[in-house]
Amino acid sequence: MAPFGRGVPEAVRTRLERGERVLAHAPAQAGPGAPLVATTRALYLPDGRSVPWQDIDQARWTPGTLTFQEEGGGERTVALRSGPEAVDYRRLAETVAERVTATILVNRFVPYPGPDSSSGFRLVARRSPQGSEAHWRVHLGEGLDPDDPRLADTVSRTLHTLREQMGV
Repeated sequence: MAPFGRGVPEAVRTRLERGERVLAHAPAQAGPGAPLVATTRALYLPDGRSVPWQDIDQARWTPGTLTFQEEGGGERTVALRSGPEAVDYRRLAETVAERVTATILVNRFVPYPGPDSSSGFRLVARRSPQGSEAHWRVHLGEGLDPDDPRLADTVSRTLHTLREQMGV
């Protein structure tokens, strides 16, 4: 894998915003002109799309794939180059993990309906790498009814308390 921005196709370079830097990249299965590129602002996919770091909820790697959960976009999988021309993806994996984690300001699990419940919801405050405003997201656990007024009240009260405690 070429260090930093060297070896990144011009099609990716021309899409970068002013001040945006390539941090890591590696070839994807889609072909030699279709790398997976991590920049200071987003993850650029081989299909030409970019996903801002604050929109990636989680990512996991296997020897042949990167799979991530995109906020509002579902699960996405990118096939990585394998075989004799395979490369070491550790730098890219570390960069993705660091960039996603860096956008998280608060990540709090709240048991629901009671303090001993194994189910519940998660409140997450995230900020884009170039931004200053926090955006809160609510992730409901499996089996919770988003139309339950008691749940909505609990989420609202907990969010208010967290914002005051954290100053976010």
